[in-house]
Amino acid sequence: MSTKHTPSSTVRASSATADLAYVAVFTALVIVLGFVAIPVGIAGVPILLQNTAVILAALILGPRRGFYVTGLFLLIGMFLPVLAGGRTTIFSLGSPTVGYVLSYLIAVPVAGFIATRGARTSKGVATALFAVAGFVGLLIQYVMGATGLMVQTGLGFGEAAQAQLIFIPTDSLEMIVMVAIAVGVHSAFPQLLRAEAR
Repeated sequence: MSTKHTPSSTVRASSATADLAYVAVFTALVIVLGFVAIPVGIAGVPILLQNTAVILAALILGPRRGFYVTGLFLLIGMFLPVLAGGRTTIFSLGSPTVGYVLSYLIAVPVAGFIATRGARTSKGVATALFAVAGFVGLLIQYVMGATGLMVQTGLGFGEAAQAQLIFIPTDSLEMIVMVAIAVGVHSAFPQLLRAEAR
């Protein structure tokens, strides 16, 4: 007895397999970049590549798959110390970094949604949208990160907001690089975001 597959079911299976592969690769990338961390600032919150790497996932994969990357990354972090500085998700949720960790779940789909608006536009417009998406994602991280500092350390709003300033120069440089990478990837593989933009 043979099982027949319609073209649409075959395409869906192929798409699901590709999505799984993309999510796995980007989750691994986010984890690896978590080992690059420089402790600075109030409460020792580090400058790291992990926060911009999750946004890179959004810029390249879009909101849905980018969110899956973030969710899988934080799920793995429940059991293994894969967050920046060799921390687990559980530890981070009880530390001054709680706001930054939770911000990934919001910043990534928001940035991914903005990025998909550039899926069928010119390269110049797409680049501008990727930049907007990346920096909006960073802004969400800063706002939620400051809120976490206020809750966990008792800092006032002004102090918590000021604590973000040290990250802006390096995060901005990192984001420029991430946007350039995203533009290059989509120039080579324009279909990556188009499926998410439907």
